[in-house]
Amino acid sequence: MEIRNTLPEDMDRVMFIFEQARQFMRLNGNLHQWTGGYPSKEVLEADISSNSSFVCVDGQKEVVGTFCFRYGFSPEPTYNVIYDGGWLNEKPYGVIHRIASSGKVGGVFSACLEWCSRYVDNIRIDTHRDNRVMQELLLRHGFRRCGIIYLANGDERIAFQKEV
Repeated sequence: MEIRNTLPEDMDRVMFIFEQARQFMRLNGNLHQWTGGYPSKEVLEADISSNSSFVCVDGQKEVVGTFCFRYGFSPEPTYNVIYDGGWLNEKPYGVIHRIASSGKVGGVFSACLEWCSRYVDNIRIDTHRDNRVMQELLLRHGFRRCGIIYLANGDERIAFQKEV
């Protein structure tokens, strides 16, 4: 699987993948994450302009996954305070956000993690309490549950970290 920066011409396909991911979440009991059209086209455009949006492309050159990855930037503001636990370390880290798959092929998360690990050896991610599928995926890939963080809007998320 190839991973590359998201291009403006990928917008429709990425938005379709986000819609597929929302439907998958609802079918799997995650009724409260990514509501109200989130992530929006404006969020994706901001990720693209900051060079932090990426797509996963299969052997047929079809975009089958997407994610936001930031590293080398200032720390994630919502990660400054963690409750009911603590981070594994305070070393510089990368953050994965908004990862989604079309569901057409497997291995999008594994490919994303392998690719991100080339740039940083310390990765943090958070997910909704109802997103059991993502929680299981994170634990299976060696992430450790670290505690609870709160988004800028006050929503709670479970925080995970992996030292690569």
